Amino acid sequence: MPGRTVIVLTAAVAFTAPWAACPAEASASESSASDARRPWHPTVMAALGDSISAGFNACGWYVSCPSRSWSTGDDVGVQSHYMRLLDLNAGPAPGSEVNLAVPGTTSAGLAAQVDRAVARRADYVTVLVGAQDACTAQERLMTPVSVYERRVAGALAAFKRSRPGGRVFLASVPDLKRLWRVGRDNLVARGFWAIGRICPTMLAKASSDAPADRARRDRVRARVAAYNAALARVCAAYGPACRFDGNALFDCPFTLDQVSKWDFFHPNAVGQRLIAQRTYPVVRDWFEQPELQP
Repeated sequence: MPGRTVIVLTAAVAFTAPWAACPAEASASESSASDARRPWHPTVMAALGDSISAGFNACGWYVSCPSRSWSTGDDVGVQSHYMRLLDLNAGPAPGSEVNLAVPGTTSAGLAAQVDRAVARRADYVTVLVGAQDACTAQERLMTPVSVYERRVAGALAAFKRSRPGGRVFLASVPDLKRLWRVGRDNLVARGFWAIGRICPTMLAKASSDAPADRARRDRVRARVAAYNAALARVCAAYGPACRFDGNALFDCPFTLDQVSKWDFFHPNAVGQRLIAQRTYPVVRDWFEQPELQP
């Protein structure tokens, strides 16, 4: 179930109490711990990636629907990252979100999106990209894992250089084989996949149980899993200002009810809401003040 990405950059806002009462001679480690507990308020948020983050087919026939993006959408029913931040008064301000995700984008297009995000002074970016690196006409055309990792790492390095105070959220690439599994017995879904040549590496010959087709699907799934392992490495190398979802999206047990009936591939509004629900907890502590224990 492949979707929109976000960026935000702002100084952290200090609590008024009880942190104001901390003694001046507090150790560096104590000060650092206090800083880590302070909510961070980004000013501009950007969604980067492919058609999933663009909200493609979430509200109309083969069109992007940014309002229903899991990342920067403003549809109250989706409860995107952006809407959750507005509810918290944690920034960005209304209208300071931007959706730069482009349907059909592969990892090769991420650097250009980062450049656009930097130009917009984004300081919180969400990234969801990789489904199109695996959804090619033939297996041999899938992006090699090393190339995928290099592209993502390069794009994020450029963001870090230009927006050193910014933060990045990386969503895992969804499990394309699960999509095949939940839709293979649906005649309409198989028709859309075949006529539209949607993700042929995984969805071609959807009803076939031939050993060659089973093996092909397993190889494509393994490639997506390897992309996600690469995302984990890139994020770890980036440092504490990056969060990877730990395969929360890849492991998500979505159903056909959460997929657009216009292509049986992209998330519908319900699916976009599910993505937001699965991914926001990974970054919640960046934005929300922790409850003080008695």
